[in-house]
Amino acid sequence: QVQLVESGGGSVQPGGSLRLSCVASGSIISVYAVGWYRQAPGKQREMVAGINLGDRISYADSVKGRFTISRDNARNTVYLQMDSLKPDDTAVYYCNARLGTMAFWGQGTQVTVSS
Repeated sequence: QVQLVESGGGSVQPGGSLRLSCVASGSIISVYAVGWYRQAPGKQREMVAGINLGDRISYADSVKGRFTISRDNARNTVYLQMDSLKPDDTAVYYCNARLGTMAFWGQGTQVTVSS
């Protein structure tokens, strides 16, 4: 079982950048498919970016070209670099790790984009 802790959220103006981190403990992150999800008030949780076990990366259309997901297996950490942020990116961002039928979530970190 893996525990996930996100950090790096905050408030930023439109056009700004943030980097989210997700540190894993209890297991090595390299054996999991990982991803970042977000949930805005009144909306369903949606996938933002993911890396599968074959290291194939995917992005939601709304963030392509602006967000970059990466993993550092030596640090047991997954990152989400977010550039050119928009007010619509405002949400709680969650880290996710999947192995077979098991799925694990972090507690979430708030990202607010506002002028």
